[in-house]
Amino acid sequence: AHEVFMRLVIAAVGKLKEAADRDLCERYSKRFSQTGRAIGLGPLEFIELMEARQPTAEGRKNDEADRILKVAGKADLMIALDVSGRQMTSEAFAGFLAKERDSGAKQAVFLIGGPDGHGPAAFAQAKLRLSLSEMTLPHGLARVVLAEQLY
Repeated sequence: AHEVFMRLVIAAVGKLKEAADRDLCERYSKRFSQTGRAIGLGPLEFIELMEARQPTAEGRKNDEADRILKVAGKADLMIALDVSGRQMTSEAFAGFLAKERDSGAKQAVFLIGGPDGHGPAAFAQAKLRLSLSEMTLPHGLARVVLAEQLY
């Protein structure tokens, strides 16, 4: 077994409304937690935050960024999902996570913003802005794709 461990958290604004999305996330999370141990990764945890209620997109993004960063806490590594972020192959993504784990990161938090995207504070804290696709993915599907790629 691996001596160094890095816990992973997917912190997302919004509740998964579709049971199918939730089931897939749970399935990949379970698989990840079983197989990840051997390579020093895991467990994988999901945290959901309520969408903000401010009248403006800017206000919502700032409120959500404050709350998502509070949840992320003192994570060594924050990765913000962003449609205009960096795209990676599955292999490059796995390599990036392994390098971070080996550099001593104990916890990685993936930040998934609300419908308006991330506030500037979330981007400022993120080491990497990651794009899963140039296409805009529905919220629940983005979580499923990320969970699958982690697995």
